[in-house]
Amino acid sequence: MPKVKTNAASKKRFALTGTGKIKRKHAYHSHILTKKTKKRKRNLDHTTLVADANIKQVRELLNLR
Repeated sequence: MPKVKTNAASKKRFALTGTGKIKRKHAYHSHILTKKTKKRKRNLDHTTLVADANIKQVRELLNLR
């Protein structure tokens, strides 16, 4: 059987933590930043964990078992 390819877009967007959880970045922080408050932009800077509802889907894209 051929090798299963990892989704390249997902590879760039997600990272694994040391404990095996999946990190992601916040959306809405790439453009049109002038109308957003400093507080809002600052809070979008931090990374967060992928929601429980999406973990299975993301793990399949990254070929994690």
